[in-house]
This record gives sequence, C-alpha cells and structure tokens, in this order.
Amino acid sequence: MTEQNLQIVLASRPVGRPSPDNFQFVQAPVPSPGDGQVLLKIRYLSLDPYMRGRMSAAKSYAAAVEIGQVMEGGTVAEVLESRHPDYAVGDVVLSYSGWQSYALSDGTDLRRLDSQQAPVTTALGVLGMPGFTAYAGLLTLGQPKAGETVVVAAASGPVGATVGQIAHIKGARAVGIAGGPEKCALVRDVFGFDVALDHRSPNFAEDLREACPDGIDVYFENVGGKVWDAVFPLLNTFARVPVCGLVAQYNSTGPFEGPDRLPSLMRDVLTKSLTIRGFIQREFSAQRPDFYREMAQWIAEGRVKYQEDIVDGLESAPEAFIGMLDGRNFGKLIVQVS
Repeated sequence: MTEQNLQIVLASRPVGRPSPDNFQFVQAPVPSPGDGQVLLKIRYLSLDPYMRGRMSAAKSYAAAVEIGQVMEGGTVAEVLESRHPDYAVGDVVLSYSGWQSYALSDGTDLRRLDSQQAPVTTALGVLGMPGFTAYAGLLTLGQPKAGETVVVAAASGPVGATVGQIAHIKGARAVGIAGGPEKCALVRDVFGFDVALDHRSPNFAEDLREACPDGIDVYFENVGGKVWDAVFPLLNTFARVPVCGLVAQYNSTGPFEGPDRLPSLMRDVLTKSLTIRGFIQREFSAQRPDFYREMAQWIAEGRVKYQEDIVDGLESAPEAFIGMLDGRNFGKLIVQVS
C-alpha cells in the first residue's frame, strides 16, 4: 500500500490553553496486519474534553500521552485487511485508534457497529462513551426522582444533553446551562429542557435562582468554575452531585483566585447531607448492555435526540480540539477522517 498513515502526535505538553504547536503531523508507513490482527482505516475520530488531561503529565486516573505518541481517542473505522477470525473486510467497528488514518488492532478493543440500527457516528456520542457517561452517572449517582430538579452544566454537549433528556424520562424537571443564545435554544427547543440558561449572562446567578425556586436536587457537574459557584448555594438537603468534568479548570496553571471556599463546602456537605461523587464511566461497565438497549430504544422512540458537529479532515483536529475547550463546538465534536 503506497498511501501514508497521517498521524498527529503530542509534540509538547501545553502550559495553560493548548496551542497548535503542541501537536505534530507525522507521515508513517501504513502497517500490515499479522496473525490475529486487522488493519483499520479510520473514518471518524471523536474529540472529547478528557483529552486535555491526557496531554498533561500530572497524576490522573489514566496514563498521560507521551511526547511523540499518537494522541488517543475513540474512532469509527473500517476493516481493510483481516487476519482475525472474528472480523471480515468491510466490517465497521468502534475502536480506540487515536488521531491517525490507519491502525492495527488485535480485536480486543473493537465493537462491531450496525449502520442499520443507528448512524455509525453515534457510537462516538449518544450511543457511545459520552452517552454512557450520562446514563451511568445520572442514574447510578444522581438517582433523579419524579418531580425533582436536575441541573446540568454544558447542557448542549453530548453528555449534558443526554443527562437532561434522561432526567425527563425519569419524570424530573431539567434545567440546562450553556454558553450563548444559540446553544440555549438548542438545549430548550431540540433537547426539550424545561429551562435553558446562559452562563455568560451577567445575571446568571440570579437567573439560576429564579429557575430553581425549590432548589436543586441533582447537579450534574461538567464545568466547575463560576457555574459551580452559582449552583452551590441552591443545593437542597440530600442533593446529589455527580462530578463528570471540570472543563473550566482544565487549562489552569496555578492556584485559583478568590477566597478559600473549602470550609463552606464542607459545612454544607455536613449540614445538608450532600453527596458529591467523582466518577469515570468505566467504573460502571457492567451497565453497558442495559445502556445500549435502553438508549437505542429511547432514540428510536424520539425520547432522546442528539446533535453532531462534524469537521472535515484529520488535519483539522488540533484547531477543532482547541475550539472545543473554548466552547466553540455545537454538539458532539467529530472529525471526519476519510
């Protein structure tokens, strides 16, 4: 095969906000599969906020991407060559091949996709890791009950949008927080949240208080920062806070400004019997069969909707990723590689 394998590797670790200089484009030979392997041609690449953490050497729940290593990420790929008994040429699979055009796999990280059931891109979004994150985090930790108020940060994104819609299915009231009028309209008019609030509004804290006259029972945290500051005083007794992400803090390089809020946080954790629980979706992997079944049904019934933001060309990935961290994406961000 004469075509080259375009790879995007980590060139340097960012200090603060990532820049294009943190990435390097490399041309490598297209690999050949050995016994028990398949050669994959990457069709779609998922871009997700967690990747910012992988660019850092700081201790985390997963190993950092090393300098010179291909950036990691979920992908939808087509089997081009197979020396594996379970996969045939032409199969379309979910893989974790990262930011490159071609990859080898021994099959252990693959899941065959059925384009007749749903568009294959949904395996990177509502029927993939983001959707499962919403499903497991909300239902296992948030445990919304009929009539309760569920507030969701980053509500126009693939996780937040799914959280709000599942909350509705469970009979709760959904309040979504997003950035800008376009995203708020998406949250309200497409995803069906009861209220959509713009965190950029100078009156955001007051708007949130008015939208939650009976307080907040579940807050699904994706953001941190000033959104958390507005939510925290409104948490009800026995409120549950699944902590999924802190995107407002990912590019921080030093101590946070302002007073030390830890004493007041701990006071309310005690006096309000709050449950604040960080989680990684893989903790709940046993729930995946239930998720695939229920989510596919909800989508087919029109009870869960989704929005994809697809950019063209692997070369676009670094700028698209940086833009996502700045909030410029409009739905689940996916790169169409080929």
